[in-house]
Order: sequence, then C-alpha cells, then structure tokens
Amino acid sequence: MTSQPTAWLAVSAEVAEALAAGRPVVALESSLIAQGLPAPHNLDTARAAEAAVREEGATPATVALEEGLLHVGAPAELLDRLADTERRPAKAASRDIGPLLAQRRLAATTVSATMRAARLAGIPLFATGGIGGVHRGAATSWDISSDLDELASTPVAVLSSGAKSILDLPATLEALETRRVPVVGYGTDRLPAFLSPDAGLPLQHRVDTPADAAAVVRAHLAIPGNGGLLIVQPPPAEVALPIADVDAWTRDAVAAAAEAGVSGGAVTPYVLSHVAAASDGRTLRANVALIVNNARTAARIAVALASG
Repeated sequence: MTSQPTAWLAVSAEVAEALAAGRPVVALESSLIAQGLPAPHNLDTARAAEAAVREEGATPATVALEEGLLHVGAPAELLDRLADTERRPAKAASRDIGPLLAQRRLAATTVSATMRAARLAGIPLFATGGIGGVHRGAATSWDISSDLDELASTPVAVLSSGAKSILDLPATLEALETRRVPVVGYGTDRLPAFLSPDAGLPLQHRVDTPADAAAVVRAHLAIPGNGGLLIVQPPPAEVALPIADVDAWTRDAVAAAAEAGVSGGAVTPYVLSHVAAASDGRTLRANVALIVNNARTAARIAVALASG
C-alpha cells in the first residue's frame, strides 16, 4: 500500500504516516546498491543503513524508481531487484527522473535525485556516503556533478562524509561556496575527504550535537529562497584511511579510467572499484562503515529536528 500525492510519487504508508504525525524521517539513496558497491556489500549496506535509522528512532525512506513510480520508502523487494545486475538498473540523477518515469525503468537514485524526491515528499534530511563534485581535470573536461547545483536549489539538508575522494576537493568546496551552500562540520572544523578525516580544508561552521545540527537545519530551511545545506562528518576513526594513501590510489585509478576511455557517470564506480582493489579492500570497508554511520547520525539529527 502506498500514499500517492501525485500519480507518480509513491510514498510508502510507513513514511507517509510518520510525516503526517511529525515523526522523524531520513531519506536514503539507492545508487549504492546498483552502482556504488559490489555484491553482497551493496544490499547489506543499504539494509544496515535503514536499520541504523530505525535504531535511532527515525523512519528510513530509501528512494528508487520502478514501473513509472518514484518510490520514497522503497519496499525490500525493490531493493533486491536493484541488486540484480541482470536487470541492468539505470542510474538516476535528478535530470533523469522524468525520462525514466516515462520509460517505466528500474533505476537507483543518486544524491541529486534523492534530494529531489525527499523535497517532493516533505523530508528535510537525507544521508549518504559522499556527494559528487568537481572532478579532477574539470578545467578541460567540464565534468562537474549535478549534486552541486541540486544542493544550491533544493532545500534539503544532506549529511555526508564530504565529497568523494576521487574529486578535486578544493574546487568542490569553492563551488559549494559559489552556489551559496553552507558546509557545516559535525564534530570537525575541517572538510572530511570521504575515506579520510581531513582534506586539509578549513570549514567556517561547526556543530557538535544533534540538537545544534537540527537548529542549523531548521534556521536554514526556514529562510525563503535558500537551497540545501551540507553537513559533513569524518568516517569512523577505526576505518579511516590516510589521505596520502587514498590520493595515490586515486591518481592511479583516474589515469587507468582515462586510458580505458571511461567517462561521465561511469568514472566514479570504475575508480572506486580500482581503488578498492589497490587498497586490499580497506577503502570498501571504510565506505560501508561511513554510509551506515552517516545514516545513524542523520537519524539522531532528524529526531532532534522533529522534537524542536
């Protein structure tokens, strides 16, 4: 059963009831299942993220597309289908939602599409691993993720461990500033580098508790004309990796992707897979841990936001 504010927006009964009652809800992406992580880690991580949200007293709302519907609170069977490589699920950014709905495609949502779905459903908070941003070499390739423009225009708070480490992080932070997107450190004064705790880039804003983070979210989203905001927390200390190691693996992976002719949306999964192999799986373990940890922290902030 679903509650359908429009013919194509399918909000699950559980999520709709929580929103109607003013209870905390956290949106979650599904691209990690279809494109971001290898099996069986992909589905296991998605389920663990949902479980972490529930353990903290909030309702998870994983987003995906299927049969002409944009699901907010996707059922478990849909997540299973996203993990089935033979079904070839599409990768949906926000620009792709309309065409994929019309084509009735099975698709997993990236950061930008999940933000858009969260906004449509009335969910103020979304948790992910790392956002997209300015790719290395973007001065010539113009490869810049639509996540940045979505953050600038869609009033939803996103919690992540910064931007993916394969990106040009100084340029990404500068692009966020240009787009008027506040970046708020959660328990840190420095931008995390996804798998590493410190990209060497200072932040102007910091919060240290769920209540303080909720106050920032509440104030920012209350101002007419504001877009989204980004809350960043480092990966768990026990799995965090030295940034020099990650950077070296990433440079090799980016060079391999260019030599193989990989471009566009295929670059990120290619590079992440290459880096995971080079690190003997350490980057994969860190990626899984930070996704679940971010979901847990987002749930705590959502609880504080709902109680305010």
